Amino acid sequence: MHGIKLNEPVTGTRAIVASSLAIIGLVATAGAVAGPAEDALDAAFPEGELVLVTDVRAAVAKAGSTGTLAPALAAIADQTNPVAVVIRIAEPAAPEDLDDAVTAALDQLLGAEVQLGVRPRILGAPGLDTQVVATKLEEIAAKLRGFAYAAAIGDDVAEAVLYRANFSARELMLLWPNTSAAFTGDLVARAMGMRCLIDNEFGWHKTLSNVAMNGVTGLSVPVFFDLHGADNDAGLLNAADITTVIRVNGFRFWGNRTCSDEPIFAFESTVRTAQVIQDEIAAGLLWAIDKPITKSLFRDIEETINARLRQLVAQGSLIGGRAWIDPELNPAAQLAAGKITVDYDYTPCAPAEELTLNQRITDRYYGDLANAA
Repeated sequence: MHGIKLNEPVTGTRAIVASSLAIIGLVATAGAVAGPAEDALDAAFPEGELVLVTDVRAAVAKAGSTGTLAPALAAIADQTNPVAVVIRIAEPAAPEDLDDAVTAALDQLLGAEVQLGVRPRILGAPGLDTQVVATKLEEIAAKLRGFAYAAAIGDDVAEAVLYRANFSARELMLLWPNTSAAFTGDLVARAMGMRCLIDNEFGWHKTLSNVAMNGVTGLSVPVFFDLHGADNDAGLLNAADITTVIRVNGFRFWGNRTCSDEPIFAFESTVRTAQVIQDEIAAGLLWAIDKPITKSLFRDIEETINARLRQLVAQGSLIGGRAWIDPELNPAAQLAAGKITVDYDYTPCAPAEELTLNQRITDRYYGDLANAA
């Protein structure tokens, strides 16, 4: 070549795109009387198929007149109008086969991202969540890096607490009692809608607890609650890692805990923070795969992660965080084999679950009274 050759190397940090967790994955049953209603149901929610719903409120009218789909969508829509991936299943002739149908549908949610372009992250099967189904919800939520809500089965506090002992996953929250005599999955559906609302208005670092719900008029079982102590129904349920509902300036969820057997992930907000950071950092470093390993690549990877962590700290979603590349974990032989190890840490925002107030009686203000006189 006789002249000037111009190269345009692309280096530097890349922006990490925020991850959306406010996408529902719902499994439900539905039926309708023969005629236009049945035609509308079949067109909107074909049996056994993944359906992307972008207007939950409008979808209620097409969700049939029987089954769990219409009341679940209505309960979600009472809180917000999120994006949802819905699978409608047929109720089998034999009731004992229903669990198999629901768990098979939950497996289908794993293909939603390929088929529909979205990944459901808030999972539930309101009114269908037996112990078998709740166990499957744990499994699917872990694979999708999502979070599942299910009913704590029991007629009273003692039975609900006993039922809680069946689970140990950090991706599951149990709820008790219910909020409707007509639909057994009402509270679970409202939790799914409320989770989307909180994600969009407050952020994924805020738990479900202590935010007023819409559309609730009562509880299936009264829950005694006393803000000044734990020796009550709500306190017992929370101590067993079950989220309940209290009536204080409206009905609101009360409880922050998952079913995790690892104390680090006891809070719903901690689990979802971990999921967001995993997703965002992994997706944000796709550009680095197969780039030549150089000092500038190390620097760009570190700063790409640190820039996002600083941003999350600044907006109040994290307490702190930092990324670094440790020479001890990146020996020459490993780098020569094309492998880089990057460390990063972070501190999630814990919920202010317990507030202690020290109230003291003193006579020292009498002195001020006498001086004033």
